[in-house]
Amino acid sequence: MSTPSPQSPDRHPPLPTPGTTGYVEVPQFLTKPPLPFRRTIRRHELHQIVPLAETTIYEMEQRGEFPRRFRLTARCVVWDLEEVEGWIEAKKEASRSANTGAHPGPDVRLRQYRPVR
Repeated sequence: MSTPSPQSPDRHPPLPTPGTTGYVEVPQFLTKPPLPFRRTIRRHELHQIVPLAETTIYEMEQRGEFPRRFRLTARCVVWDLEEVEGWIEAKKEASRSANTGAHPGPDVRLRQYRPVR
């Protein structure tokens, strides 16, 4: 197997060194990260962010109402932090719109136990 030659299109030209004319044109700060970094959280961190019981989270995942977990290894499951934060923001917006009168709260007179009269 041969290594690519310096003139090969696969190879990037070397970056200019400080003090040369091309160095000024090189951006010093990246505008976007070089890799798409997505933070994942484990169960303990999820429960610090979302104070719901494990069974509630599991049932909501099954119904498609909560971001799904995925396996990193056979014994490690994680959630995507961006998806969880997006879910929280959606719940926050839904709650705020419900308080404006668009969707009234549940009818407490229909409770099976201790109905309000």
